Amino acid sequence: MPRTLRGVIMRVFVIDDSPSVVATLRRAVEAISGSKVMSFLHPVEALDRLEDHAPDLILVDYMMPDMTGIEVISHVRKNALTAHIPAIMITSRKEADIKLAAMEAGATEFLNKPIDEAELTIRVRNILRIGEERLALAERAATLQRDFDAAMQRIEQHEQEIIWRLSKAIACRHGETADHLDRVAIIARMIAEEVGLNESSCRTIFLASALHDVGKIGLPDAILSKPGPLTTDERRHMQRHTDFGGEILSDSSSELIQVARKIAESHHEKWDGSGYPKGMAGASIPIEARVVAIADVFDALCSKRSYKAAWPIADAFREIVNSSGTHFDPACVAAFCRRWVDIKSLFEREHNEGSVTMIPTLQPSRGSA
Repeated sequence: MPRTLRGVIMRVFVIDDSPSVVATLRRAVEAISGSKVMSFLHPVEALDRLEDHAPDLILVDYMMPDMTGIEVISHVRKNALTAHIPAIMITSRKEADIKLAAMEAGATEFLNKPIDEAELTIRVRNILRIGEERLALAERAATLQRDFDAAMQRIEQHEQEIIWRLSKAIACRHGETADHLDRVAIIARMIAEEVGLNESSCRTIFLASALHDVGKIGLPDAILSKPGPLTTDERRHMQRHTDFGGEILSDSSSELIQVARKIAESHHEKWDGSGYPKGMAGASIPIEARVVAIADVFDALCSKRSYKAAWPIADAFREIVNSSGTHFDPACVAAFCRRWVDIKSLFEREHNEGSVTMIPTLQPSRGSA
């Protein structure tokens, strides 16, 4: 039964092998507004109904033919779905060891026979009120969690759009198309998925990859727009964009920006240690940068620039494969190869239909580029 905070029907199980005692207990409990009693003469029958009709309170006799009240309470406590249910044990026995055993089993309270209906009503009402307040707190917590999740989703959407629009403005400045960022993000996500990174990491790489060249904003136009090959000094200055990118993205509390910094700083490192800016090698290069490096190089090879013609897709594919173990992480190259059909279709579809997307979808891309 769906529960509201006030006016909720509170279900009470009454378990006693005596019909007259059950009648007394039912009368006392039903005097409480909003309560509903389910009575059982056999404890096994009550336990069978626990999960389908979980009560808010259990009243159980100690001495019964099938099992004792202590055994009933122990069964209730061992089930994760019912362990929280309060239980009042009713007994005419006075032995201290029985009460201690009941407490050890998880009894909430005790009532002695003969039953005082007024006392029973008060105790049951108090326990049910506590249960109602617990439900209110749980619903309040659930509402707060929903509000928090919705707020975080809005923040993530805003963060995504800001990053994408900023990165495309930067791309336009240094002569790359916005589609380059789209394709790099999509290919990087495919590789990340195939390498086995979790969904959250794949999404973060997908978004953070857009800022891989953010450091180029610190380079002079004469270098960025130069139509021919760069001189040695110009190339050395161009390589500083990784340092600039790291500085721009440093000291952020955002996990997304922190990953973007790793990518911006390290996507030109090489598996064999011959890359820049730090000459990192192998697994010391952040996995995010290793993934994006392949996507960036592949798309750059396939794209026309002012200083070069676009490579055929098949030639660019062979270059990636041939660079496994030298330029690129072999595991990432293997993942790239396993997704080759999807990657190839991405370029073929763009060639036939135009650009990929303005802001790429956040839906998983596995199996559909």
